[in-house]
Amino acid sequence: MTDETAFEGVLRQIDDSVPFEPGYYNTSYLDRRITARMRRRDTESHEEYERILRDDADERQALMDALTINVTEFFRNSEMWEVLRDVLRELTADQRRVRVWSAPCADGREPYSLAMLACDDDRIDEGRVEVLGTDISEEALTNARAGVYHTTRTTDIAAELAPLSDPDRYVERDEDAFRIRSEPRRLVEFDTHDLIRDGSRGPFDVVLCRNLLIYIDVDHKGALFDTLEASLSDGGVLVVGMTESVPPNRSGGYDPVDKRRRVFRRN
Repeated sequence: MTDETAFEGVLRQIDDSVPFEPGYYNTSYLDRRITARMRRRDTESHEEYERILRDDADERQALMDALTINVTEFFRNSEMWEVLRDVLRELTADQRRVRVWSAPCADGREPYSLAMLACDDDRIDEGRVEVLGTDISEEALTNARAGVYHTTRTTDIAAELAPLSDPDRYVERDEDAFRIRSEPRRLVEFDTHDLIRDGSRGPFDVVLCRNLLIYIDVDHKGALFDTLEASLSDGGVLVVGMTESVPPNRSGGYDPVDKRRRVFRRN
């Protein structure tokens, strides 16, 4: 028997049996997600939960989903999207092809928001825009490819789509279900990718990596930024979450497009 704590035993079991790297994430984030699963399994013991993980493949998948699927919505942080609108106008005016990467993309709302914005704005040439959404979670990607979203007690899809001039042009509504139409869908592809393990993609003209850095342990943020930077084209635009920023030791490599909205151009 080692001297590890019961919580560390759960982390070791995750590392051994779940396709997820707990060592890259901060402890408070891991604790919240694991505790939520423990409540669902009606156990308060980390030792017991470690045994459940060892013996129950369904619980390993459920924990994987809990660790990787975060809150998302269409046009989250609407002010950022107005900045991105100008970026896409500029890029499609100057370039033959504009490649955009949304990582992690969760259930696809961010990539579809990009595609709908491109289709909706007369000053953006959507024929030049290609959007890739990637995620570590196969369940999230299955939902993203289906492109069907539901209004619930806590999610008002119609309100989320308010930045569009004509949402019905891009989304087919059937009571509380909203299905992405073919016009924006044709701009988007989805693929499996682990930002921690799989390295860079691209090059991309725009990379959105929003609301992941806040969960990453400080010792590993540099490696994640290595991946993001290696995926950006020269002069490419990086978008991070509203409570995130470029690490201080890397800020000299970026010029703010809009610092308050967390949009930066690599110089």
